[in-house]
Amino acid sequence: MSGEDIDDVDRAILYALQEDARNMSSGDIAKRTGTSDSTVRKRIQRLESEGVVKGYSASVDYQKSGYPLRMLLYCTASIPKRGELVPEILKMDGVVAVQELVTGEQNLLVTAVCETDDDITAIAQELLDMGVTVADEVLVRTHETTPFGEFDAERHAENDS
Repeated sequence: MSGEDIDDVDRAILYALQEDARNMSSGDIAKRTGTSDSTVRKRIQRLESEGVVKGYSASVDYQKSGYPLRMLLYCTASIPKRGELVPEILKMDGVVAVQELVTGEQNLLVTAVCETDDDITAIAQELLDMGVTVADEVLVRTHETTPFGEFDAERHAENDS
């Protein structure tokens, strides 16, 4: 599926799922999109089967759940191996995300949540043992996300007026 195969109804569905997939029924989405409940369910199934919707997950406040430190570790790995290392790094205790970067000297961004500085040190050591160099560590104070605005059909309708 390419971006050209995504129409306004699909975009509205994606926006609604990003807003609150757990509490957003297909009927609620149908009202927003002016389509039927069954159309929304079929569209969601297609978006899932084609890999556009990759899954559903909880947004966890790590601080409130006992992990007050969120660290960004900017790392450098050998270019041929960086992609292979991602699944291995994701298995590490405390690592919640890995991004493969394609510009700059640092080519992996590892996000970890921890209780103490020692936990971060242990993750950095484990990365080093894998042959990955930690170039920089950044402590994150807050982390917020929002649904991708380009999928919000209502916002686009207001802007077009």
